[in-house]
Amino acid sequence: MDASTVEQMVSSTFTAQDAQAEVIVDGAGAKYDITVVSDLFSDQRPVKRQQSVYAALRDAIADGRIHAVNIHAFTRDEWSSRSA
Repeated sequence: MDASTVEQMVSSTFTAQDAQAEVIVDGAGAKYDITVVSDLFSDQRPVKRQQSVYAALRDAIADGRIHAVNIHAFTRDEWSSRSA
């Protein structure tokens, strides 16, 4: 599995509900850093945000294609203020 495949898996889940969602994936093999920027995270606690991203990867984690994931989940406002 490569970062592009992981990005497509997560993007397809989030862009179906938020067309402006942004997904950034870095990594290779079975270890990935994933950043998701989406207003779907508004009013969600960090654990719920991570669970949403894990749900998009459930099958790949279950069968071992993905072993380790580091997730960062932000709303657009949080991401903008972090980048400024």
